[in-house]
Amino acid sequence: MTLEEKKESVPSSFAIWSAMTTVYIIWGSTFLAIRFAIETIPPFLMAAIRFLIAGGTLYVIRRSRGDAASSFSEWRSAVIIGIFLLVGGNGSVVWAEQWVASGVVALLVGTAPLWMVLIDSLHPVGRKPSRWATLGVFLGFVGVSVLIGPPRVTGHGENVDIIRAFVVVLGSLFWAIGSLYSRQAHLPSSPLLGTAMEMLAGGAGFLLLSFLTGEFRRLDLTVVSARSLGGMAYLIVFGSWIGLSSYTWLLRVAPTPWVSTYAYVNPVVAVLLGHLLAAEPLTLQIIIAATIVVGSVALTTISQQASIRSK
Repeated sequence: MTLEEKKESVPSSFAIWSAMTTVYIIWGSTFLAIRFAIETIPPFLMAAIRFLIAGGTLYVIRRSRGDAASSFSEWRSAVIIGIFLLVGGNGSVVWAEQWVASGVVALLVGTAPLWMVLIDSLHPVGRKPSRWATLGVFLGFVGVSVLIGPPRVTGHGENVDIIRAFVVVLGSLFWAIGSLYSRQAHLPSSPLLGTAMEMLAGGAGFLLLSFLTGEFRRLDLTVVSARSLGGMAYLIVFGSWIGLSSYTWLLRVAPTPWVSTYAYVNPVVAVLLGHLLAAEPLTLQIIIAATIVVGSVALTTISQQASIRSK
């Protein structure tokens, strides 16, 4: 490969920021879509249907367009990532939103960048954040803490159950592990094919989890609402095909601190949409914390850009 070809293979800043903006907005809206989808569809079964349809369709499209069949090691990596990212990370969200407001769940998911930067910085070949980026991550965590700190904000004016909150934070850790593992994993050269495989693995995991938790016995097709079906359709098209594909591509081409900032912006989008479309609370506490969160995003991204350019 010539020097010119290498330069052409490097994505532009516009492409990276377009993908990040997509993740910011779309994934911020998926928290409310999940709330609507699980109103009348069991959560793990809903997630299984979502990822099996999204992953299966994308897999068939990519193979029909010439993507080569994947090896055993590529499938193994996709299964590991799918279990950590989707079953572990997204699974905690769909489970918790049965009781906790979508905006609050989004705020708890905001711990993901803390885990990502911490784990990445401890890895021998990980990308070390600059001091200002570290400060930005810390401020983002402070902002999230303000949002969910006393008095905690929930859809019913009650404190967030500590067990449910812990499950969501644990899911964020699983998401961070899967995200960082994907950087070094042996995956197909086509990011979209790899994403499809991960969704198929996650969907299969959710299907097994749904069966083990007895969701099939509780499913009543006669009560499934149009809003739940619409929420699931939105999750398939926008959350999975567009949002997840953008995220997995970013993990390959953008620095971890940049990608991790989605978890600071998503809660703001989720809280606003939850308030406007589902009457979830929007208080002065949320507004103050959101200001801290947005400031931390700017500090993290700008400082990392400056650090990379100086090398």
